[in-house]
Amino acid sequence: MNASVTDSYRAYHAGRHASASAASRLIDDIDRALIVATQEGLPLVSRPYHAIAGRLGIAPEEVMRRLAAMLASGIIRRIGAVPNHYAIGWTANGMTVWDVPDDSVDAAGAAVGALDFVTHCYRRPRALPDWPYNLFAMVHGNTRDEVRAKAEIVAGLLGARCRGHDILFSSRILKKSGLRI
Repeated sequence: MNASVTDSYRAYHAGRHASASAASRLIDDIDRALIVATQEGLPLVSRPYHAIAGRLGIAPEEVMRRLAAMLASGIIRRIGAVPNHYAIGWTANGMTVWDVPDDSVDAAGAAVGALDFVTHCYRRPRALPDWPYNLFAMVHGNTRDEVRAKAEIVAGLLGARCRGHDILFSSRILKKSGLRI
């Protein structure tokens, strides 16, 4: 399991809207070293922040305080687990894409992102006329039929807000990574 970037809808929007405050706060050498130390993921130990602190020569509390400050300011958008879905048995993975009205996409995304079978959910711009979808939600299952059934649950949750949807099934696993400095 890798603890680098994962898209969750609320964190995505919080980070996007915090960009102005992030621009006003410059990172120092310790922040930069902390970003470099965590960009490949957190150590898989019982106390990862203590391990990072030991490598950087600072207190674990300082690691946690600095990461929290960078999250709050938008310098770091999120810290989260990124599991290998194939390794845990989810071999049918589908990015569900939804056409919902722009004025309700934030509320729709928050509701969809809260479902236990959605690992990440986010808003993207439409590419009209060919691509009408503006809400994306990754759904995992053991079979494509299971993913389709879960997509129908999402459709029911969206109700009349759903003007159309599709499922883009994964054909291979891609390397997931976040910010590199």
